[in-house]
Amino acid sequence: MQLLGTKVCKKYDLGVHNNLFGGTMLSWIDESAVAFVNEVCHCPTMVTLKIEEVLFKSPVKENNLIKIYGQIDRIGSKSITVSVEARKFNVYSHEEAVVCSTRLVFVRLDDDGKSIPIAKHVREKYPDKCS
Repeated sequence: MQLLGTKVCKKYDLGVHNNLFGGTMLSWIDESAVAFVNEVCHCPTMVTLKIEEVLFKSPVKENNLIKIYGQIDRIGSKSITVSVEARKFNVYSHEEAVVCSTRLVFVRLDDDGKSIPIAKHVREKYPDKCS
């Protein structure tokens, strides 16, 4: 997996139990993942179609550093699926522990909001990921 982004959990990101609010984590994951697929697909009009089951494995506290990683799982004719992990990064030891993981599906849209094929040169670059 490659690093897609890094976030710092701030006080205003916390929910009622003083853990990172799950919706904020989902926002961070979605934002990092769409930037990744925009770059991979050479297209600024990729949109989230689906976020699969999200597994929250451990809490994130204020001042925790979160690194978001992703990889391409599959490229379809009009969609791309990526796996994403959010990992808590220990600044002292540089160890990482997965706190959340999921898969997201994005589609490419035209100016009218209709799905269109992923560019041929993208599919040719990742032949082992295409179906």
